[in-house]
Amino acid sequence: MGRVCEATPAAELVLPDHEGSAREARDFLTRAYCRVHHARVLDEAQLLVSELVTNAVRHGGPPVRVRVECDGTAGLQVSVSDGHPARPVRRDVPPDAEGGRGVALVDIISDRWGVSSAGRGKTVWFVLS
Repeated sequence: MGRVCEATPAAELVLPDHEGSAREARDFLTRAYCRVHHARVLDEAQLLVSELVTNAVRHGGPPVRVRVECDGTAGLQVSVSDGHPARPVRRDVPPDAEGGRGVALVDIISDRWGVSSAGRGKTVWFVLS
């Protein structure tokens, strides 16, 4: 992302591979996000990290990592890595479906997002500004 924010250092958390990890990721963001530059995006960041961590636990597998960083200008970047190389796919689901909206929410809510290879797995990231 460029210059690291002087107010808030980058932070990373390794999560257990279970359903409660989404809650742990939200709590981690509450403690680690940049309060100086991005107080207004915390709710959106928590929603999107919940979706990505849930996908990582259900479809990706360990190790599941969450990283949050701020460069002071370009936005809050949150990354979720897992141990499976398959890229997430945006799906169109019916309104009454119980799941399947995670990638669509990331696409709609974030300013930008993407996927990169990470060892044997992948990293899905998003930026909110």
